Amino acid sequence: MKSKNILFRDPVVERVCDKFVKRSDVGYAKYGRTLHDERTGKHKDLAGYLNDVQEELMDAILYIQAAKEELNDKLVSDAIKAADHAAFHGSSAQLDWDDAISPV
Repeated sequence: MKSKNILFRDPVVERVCDKFVKRSDVGYAKYGRTLHDERTGKHKDLAGYLNDVQEELMDAILYIQAAKEELNDKLVSDAIKAADHAAFHGSSAQLDWDDAISPV
């Protein structure tokens, strides 16, 4: 195992690097080898790596869609609460059901 002392000027970059290290630890615990070991040991070929990338990107698209739907649900809920609040307090402002909703 190799050790490095790195000075980060950007805490965001530091947090991402920390996540990479943790992710590597999870992979090593699961598979018992590093990505370097996998590559140099010919445990997977180029087609295997490309398949992995494709699957990961497909998962990312699914996570994006789920996040957009979650955001839309929140916007709808917030719009309903605002309309209920306005109606309860006798506001003269008329809200349409989709005033706070952007298309997803």
